[in-house]
Amino acid sequence: MTPVLADLSVGDVVAEASFPLTRDSLVRYAGASGDFNPIHYRDDVAQSVGLSGVLAHGMLTMGLAVQPVVDWAGDPARVLDFQVRFTRPVFVDAIDGATVSVVAKVGAIDLDALVARIDLTVTFNGATVLGKAQARVNLA
Repeated sequence: MTPVLADLSVGDVVAEASFPLTRDSLVRYAGASGDFNPIHYRDDVAQSVGLSGVLAHGMLTMGLAVQPVVDWAGDPARVLDFQVRFTRPVFVDAIDGATVSVVAKVGAIDLDALVARIDLTVTFNGATVLGKAQARVNLA
């Protein structure tokens, strides 16, 4: 069911989700995306470039962030625009993995255009990993 713009208010939480990641998740994403940079699956390589360990692909984190918005909107074509700033990496421990959490809130409503701006808070271990994460959603 498509959300109704008139039912929304700025500040409403429209979606929340948590996404567990494992090293297997990163390898599967590498295969799907073609990004086989070893910092995403080898601790020794990640550490050799100054990282504390293997990190999730930025585009994977970005994709996870928008998924709750897509689910809420009911159709991926309703997402007109999606932008983020990468602020912190998501380190994926070999044993414990990692969990990326997303909270999507209405940030602004454009009644003339029938568009809602959805602001996303995307965190890992309590720290924000994507800054200014926003999606514009057509609710016409």
